[in-house]
Amino acid sequence: MINHVSLGTNDVARAQRFYDPLFALLGFRLLKCDDTGAHYGTGEILFSLVVPTNKQPATAGNGTHIAFQARSRKMVDEFHAVALKNGGRSDGAPGIRPEYDDHYYGAFVYDPDGNKIEALSYSAR
Repeated sequence: MINHVSLGTNDVARAQRFYDPLFALLGFRLLKCDDTGAHYGTGEILFSLVVPTNKQPATAGNGTHIAFQARSRKMVDEFHAVALKNGGRSDGAPGIRPEYDDHYYGAFVYDPDGNKIEALSYSAR
């Protein structure tokens, strides 16, 4: 079982400006933040944006992405719009992804550090 996920950032404040509205939409809240990272969850830390402890620049992993469960297709649409409004770039507009499942509705974006994230729903609405 996964305890938490961390992605690297080169600018904690910029990452927080991007993720705060996305995570508010998904039901996460900021639990802890300092100059080394921003940590989100629902009661315990589930997702962190951290400055690498080795002091090397954070880089995005090619082929790596984090998918967040959304309650509805509308929430996926909002996730994509909020991400773009806050400095993200699209890697796939909201829509059905039949190559995964007939009901898989997802949207893909890159955060300001180049990390790929997704919101998805299997909801019919």
